[in-house]
Amino acid sequence: MTTSSSGGQIDFMHWLVRLIAYIIDAIIIGIVAEILAVIVGIAIILSGAFFLFVGFGLFFLAFGILSLLYFIILDVYWGATIGKRLMGLEVQLAKGGRIPLDKSFIRNISKIFVLFLFLDWLIAVVTAGDDRRQKLTDRWAGTTVVQIKQIFQSASSSPPPQPPSSTPST
Repeated sequence: MTTSSSGGQIDFMHWLVRLIAYIIDAIIIGIVAEILAVIVGIAIILSGAFFLFVGFGLFFLAFGILSLLYFIILDVYWGATIGKRLMGLEVQLAKGGRIPLDKSFIRNISKIFVLFLFLDWLIAVVTAGDDRRQKLTDRWAGTTVVQIKQIFQSASSSPPPQPPSSTPST
């Protein structure tokens, strides 16, 4: 996959890989958020202070807070989330190197609510920056997501395997 860091056309494959990584991360966060929302919801019901929207709202509150913490912590200490690692991606400063905590907070603040994340991506696509791999908050933080290993390889990249040689037995 070629990912140009200069202006020009958007590399849709790069954004597709990032979307797949985000979906993997969202599933992980969603499972944890649901468990926490159920536990807190049960505690609220047992205390008698139940509102109809509590269960639904608790999930999204837990998901937003967990998302922010998950992405910030893993980006700083591991260089990527689980989804990004599985997809061969890494978060770096635009000039290279690991990102500090403050930069990670800035680039991940939009992940507290999925609509903010969508707008972050949409604004970045519509307004061309120097690095077409950056969402808007990446530009603000001076960070980018780079491909560190190839995930999807084209069929023409390696020769087909040779069939086993058949020697006539006598």
